[in-house]
Amino acid sequence: MNNSSCLQPSPATTVALPIIYSCLLPAGILGNLLAAWIFSREAPTRRTQYIYLANLVTANLLVCSTMPFLAAYFAGGHRWPPGSLACRVAHHLGALVMHVSMYVTIAILCSIALSQYATLSKNRGTQPSPALPGNFHGCLLQRFRRPKFAKYFCVVIWLIVLCITATAITYNVQNSAAGEFPTCYNIRVEAGERPAKIAGSLATVCFFLSFMIVLWSYYSLTRHLSRIQKNTCIGEKHLIYRRVKRNILVIQIILTVCFLPYHIFRPIFYVLLTDNDCPRLNYLVEIKNFLTCLAAAKSSLDPIITLLLDKTFKKSLYGLFTKTTPENQKHNNGIFAEIGRNMERYS
Repeated sequence: MNNSSCLQPSPATTVALPIIYSCLLPAGILGNLLAAWIFSREAPTRRTQYIYLANLVTANLLVCSTMPFLAAYFAGGHRWPPGSLACRVAHHLGALVMHVSMYVTIAILCSIALSQYATLSKNRGTQPSPALPGNFHGCLLQRFRRPKFAKYFCVVIWLIVLCITATAITYNVQNSAAGEFPTCYNIRVEAGERPAKIAGSLATVCFFLSFMIVLWSYYSLTRHLSRIQKNTCIGEKHLIYRRVKRNILVIQIILTVCFLPYHIFRPIFYVLLTDNDCPRLNYLVEIKNFLTCLAAAKSSLDPIITLLLDKTFKKSLYGLFTKTTPENQKHNNGIFAEIGRNMERYS
């Protein structure tokens, strides 16, 4: 874009987006801190699902911590000098950290879905579950339900994120051109340069790969459940299948509602940026920013999603708001222990 003053934010950007981020911030911080506290007190952390959920809560808190910077950027970025400290902080700690943390949540959600699906590989009696193939793909899926693999997998994800973040910040600092644009809110920040576009394209491919993996898990489980319903009566094991199916469906809905619109629009955004049309440019940037806000909103809604995915979390949360006497405290502890044993048995 040759016209450096072409990009001008509308009230939808300078008013609506800061208000939305300001509303999402307290809900996300309080909800995820509550989830982290409950996990630390009641959750059997040795289980694979809680390893993934603990890392998911961490990524959510990281996304929520960037919301004040994003709100400040959209409210006043069109008045900040491009090389100012506020601009650098909003760009690096706001948009950049939020985006990389968002892909951590996508990777972990995909891992949770595979872990849920892989629970059906556990032997029921003398025969393994027919829902999971016994070939190489089945063996690979079984790894996602092993706590040791889950820990290493999450560590690798975070290391990749740290490397990407450090590389991007270093590149932006070394190649900054403060005099090229009059304000911090400019097309270079909003669209990114060539390395950022390449990274964004790769991230979009990774998202659609994760999306298709979760969709495949749901389709395979649905087909298997439909087959056994025709041939046998639904027993206790099959009710477990239904619970796993519901959990994978919740993850699929999250990916579809919160992340799919943004990743469908991103290639369109890059293609249409080639035209030096100022009104179109402003519309494209504002649509992108609102779809990014929709993706970030998922981190604030995750405690509600955890209520749908995990019964122990629901029981623990209920216990926080009910009076407990010393006599029935021991009884409640027994209930949590029994829940943990049952979940260990069926996962």
